[in-house]
Amino acid sequence: MKISTKGRYGLTIMMELAMKFGEGPTSLKSIAEKNQLSEHYLEQLIAPLRNAGLVKSIRGAYGGYILAREAATISAGDIIRVLEGPISPVDFTEEDDPAKRDLWLRIRDSIAEVLDSTSLEDLITYHEDNKKTDYMFYI
Repeated sequence: MKISTKGRYGLTIMMELAMKFGEGPTSLKSIAEKNQLSEHYLEQLIAPLRNAGLVKSIRGAYGGYILAREAATISAGDIIRVLEGPISPVDFTEEDDPAKRDLWLRIRDSIAEVLDSTSLEDLITYHEDNKKTDYMFYI
């Protein structure tokens, strides 16, 4: 399974909203500009996230989007499944060789375990920790 731009950009949207959680709504335009992404494409991705109950839209002049619940309760798996569909490395049927089928199932389960055990809070904490270790050298 290869995660497409839908999944990657969806995680970006959700991480940005998580970093601003409690500060009010964030516009897709600001997320697009900060991450050098297409605002139009992000608009296409936000609808399924809203329909899945992961984000809420706020209307008005200072509107935008907020997380529907705390970052610690939203997993990367929640986001990827909404945008990419079921997690499976290959399409297989009951007739497949049992040894191969077992391998594909174990791979699927391992991917799902990593995605489901990684919360948005984990992702933004990792992101923030790594920003602190960046060094700037001036000559």
